[in-house]
Amino acid sequence: MFKQREVEKHIEANLFKDKVILLFGARRTGKTTLVQRILDNHSSDKKIKYWSCEDFEIRKLVETTNFESLRKTFSPYDLVVLDEAQSVENIGLVLKIIHDHIPKTQVIATGSSSFDLLNKVGEPLVGRSRTYNLYPFSLSELGMDFIQLNSNLEHFLRFGFYPTVVGKSEKEASEELIEIKNGYLYKDILAIEGIKNSKILINLLIALALQIGSEVSYNELASNLCISVTTVQKYIDLLEKCFIIFVLPAFSRNLRKEVGSKSRKIYFCDIGIRNAIISSFVKTDMRADVGGLWENFCIVELMKKASNARNFSNNYFWRTYDQQEIDFIQEYDGLLHAFEFKYSSKQKVKIPKIFAETYPNEFNCINRENFQNYLLSDTSGDVGG
Repeated sequence: MFKQREVEKHIEANLFKDKVILLFGARRTGKTTLVQRILDNHSSDKKIKYWSCEDFEIRKLVETTNFESLRKTFSPYDLVVLDEAQSVENIGLVLKIIHDHIPKTQVIATGSSSFDLLNKVGEPLVGRSRTYNLYPFSLSELGMDFIQLNSNLEHFLRFGFYPTVVGKSEKEASEELIEIKNGYLYKDILAIEGIKNSKILINLLIALALQIGSEVSYNELASNLCISVTTVQKYIDLLEKCFIIFVLPAFSRNLRKEVGSKSRKIYFCDIGIRNAIISSFVKTDMRADVGGLWENFCIVELMKKASNARNFSNNYFWRTYDQQEIDFIQEYDGLLHAFEFKYSSKQKVKIPKIFAETYPNEFNCINRENFQNYLLSDTSGDVGG
């Protein structure tokens, strides 16, 4: 069953406005389904075309910077989708040529890894594109009422939000996540020249999965995995650009007691994938990591909410050397929106006094009793960007 994706309305609002549309997201998050729906929306009055760039013959067709060849390929169509376009060499330059010289053709290019992973976009598309991220489903996109969301919360924390997982039985959901982990998760990374040792990559992901909610030391990871710090940094950068994890830096601006901006925490873009990596789908009342799971869940849902609303925020955590801390901060509109995450509603939280006195802020604690008040999207806003 198709579920409406909130990003669709933003993409539709920006078609045929002299911008290449870039849609990024991990494999199996529904990019192909979404772009095919957009093509269907325009099939009655536009000449449309869908090409998967993982097809060798399609890549040969697209993988050229010869203007005349590109003109013959693209100019017959009003709307073209290049799916998994990270597979195309010089994709940035190809898209620039199409934008500058075939302006009547609207291109939507999707990628399961950032095009800059191999410097494939860079300068060519500056000022010529609009970029959108497609996460696994958000809470709002599920179309559930408050009672349904509450009754499914346990399932969300164990199995996450991948489209092929939502609504499945526990057995089906766990099998699907293991299949994604084994068949798709590392595909783009292992295809990159120089990334040959999947065992190191898997061990790094396991180490990161066991540290959600805690600060991560690259030196410690390097020592435990018997690799260099440079290798750790490289792999984490690749994992982030393939939308498997994201790095949350420390907020540090005025206070001498604040930990430096080089401190970081690392979370997973989907907690079902995180649980698949450590092969643990047990119920929350049997888990020692429920606090970290809850934190990861809330942060990702807040980021989905902001992304779907095209609300461009800076994201951080905050801590002082004497262990005062705030789990998550979103900075936008001149204000720091600070959050603490406690799975149990019985845990009472106050904002650290030194933070409250130093920064203009709004502070909230999200628990399993009130999460819907903060994590569901406000769908009444204007469509834009």
